[in-house]
Amino acid sequence: MSDILSSVDQRTQLAGQNRLELLLFKIDERQLFAINVFKVREVIPEPKYKTVPQAHPYILGIANIRGHATPLIDLAQPLGRRSRVPIGQGFIIVTEFNRMVQGFRVDAVDRIINISWEAVLPPPKSSRSGHYMTAVTQHEEQIIEILDVERILADVRGIATEVSETLRNEGAAAQQIRPHRVLVVDDSSVARLQVRRTLEQIGMEVEIANDGREALDLLEAMAERNAPDEWFDIVVSDIEMPRMDGYTLCSRLRSDERLAKLPIILHTSLSGSFNQAMIERVGANGFLPKFQPNELATAVLKHVEHKP
Repeated sequence: MSDILSSVDQRTQLAGQNRLELLLFKIDERQLFAINVFKVREVIPEPKYKTVPQAHPYILGIANIRGHATPLIDLAQPLGRRSRVPIGQGFIIVTEFNRMVQGFRVDAVDRIINISWEAVLPPPKSSRSGHYMTAVTQHEEQIIEILDVERILADVRGIATEVSETLRNEGAAAQQIRPHRVLVVDDSSVARLQVRRTLEQIGMEVEIANDGREALDLLEAMAERNAPDEWFDIVVSDIEMPRMDGYTLCSRLRSDERLAKLPIILHTSLSGSFNQAMIERVGANGFLPKFQPNELATAVLKHVEHKP
């Protein structure tokens, strides 16, 4: 597996083209699962690890990976599946997102595929993988379940949404001038909950869109009606989403003269040096890695407090 991710750093040209690459893997012999390559640092054979007393049931233990203590999460458990590979003979997908590094144990790693976000669809209402599946796609007549690893990590580590008292007071002062409305765009239910809870603490009225296509349709319809009371003060959007990614959403809004001046913050779990260059290319007003409540609240207040 040493070569499967050797060109990850060259894959950033996909950003902004509404395309993504998925690392495919298996937990049992049947179903293919996937994770966005941008979240992946490397794939390694399962190393030795030390168990942690009273750890969350999903955590196998802590391993020393390249000199860093890295928690290993058994993906079979949250998905309600049984690994077919004995302990010590699986693989670890080492990931970095939400400012943390962790490894996910899987039975086998298959390959990387390149697809359009338009081919990625919301998950069906009933699935064995339950609420840990964020989307589905199809490749070579195989159904692929894309996992919401952010939600798995949130269940392991908990959700932080508390905003400082200073920011709550700033938000209250801004609302005294007039109500402010925020459109939050994210396909992850746990991310939507985090953002909503954070922004409501500073007095923002929050509306939700589940992906870029839904957000674009909503905003274009709003612009068509030209109703001032419906207008949003700012959009906070994830980058990786089914049907339309955040970069493409931003580009489409900037090309519409009715919506071109709408402030947009891209808010993502993805790490990488390409992010700053991409936000400038697509015309976003800012970029924030997930998830620090005070940083998000501060960025939103910065863009709305001076608006009439």
